[in-house]
Amino acid sequence: MSPKAKPKFKKVKITGDCKIFKNVKIGEGSVIEGPCILGKPPRGKKDGELELVIGKNAVIRPFTTIYAGNKIGDSFQTGQGASIREDNIIGNNVSVGTNAVLEFENRIGNNVRIHSLCFLEMVTIGNNVFFGPNVVFTDDPHPMLCPKYKECKGGVTVADLVKVGAHSTFCPGVKIGRNALVGAGSVVTKDVPANAVVAGNPAKVIKQIDDLVCYIGAYKKPYDWPPYKE
Repeated sequence: MSPKAKPKFKKVKITGDCKIFKNVKIGEGSVIEGPCILGKPPRGKKDGELELVIGKNAVIRPFTTIYAGNKIGDSFQTGQGASIREDNIIGNNVSVGTNAVLEFENRIGNNVRIHSLCFLEMVTIGNNVFFGPNVVFTDDPHPMLCPKYKECKGGVTVADLVKVGAHSTFCPGVKIGRNALVGAGSVVTKDVPANAVVAGNPAKVIKQIDDLVCYIGAYKKPYDWPPYKE
């Protein structure tokens, strides 16, 4: 980062070698750990043509790249090596894990946890959602180079309070209902009803959230705590 860029970021701690392009806004209390790249222009755009906004109290860890054209809320965190492409809108208190990849046009709510090595593109996500490691979302039923690509099934829609186990894969256009649970290693090819527990390849409903039991008996049932318990 050039010395001229430093005055733009008041009350922001920047360490290491950070490449920060033009038209980047970072909220107070944020910590940027280099090496990292912020505000990289997408293909066909000039430096500073698109804005990158990162809210207050962010923690951007080393080797993260965030492109221009993103709007990110407060208390955002990345693991090492996260990659976030353009045209993402991300709410407050969201974490994107180590080596996770957010491609374009994701819409992410508040209090969302995206673990390491996840891949998202054109995904719409509600609030209080959890993805385990290596979760993959697809958005193209017949790649590649289809002229009607963006008019086809598109990305996955994930409602509030959804929990997804590690190594799950979602096919294009499916909708995951509110408070559903997707078991680890599932391949989700169809819509998942609200409050359902699904697992397998292809994923099928195996029970309801209310049928789950607490393994150690500490609660009457799992998710008997906020924000799940209303």
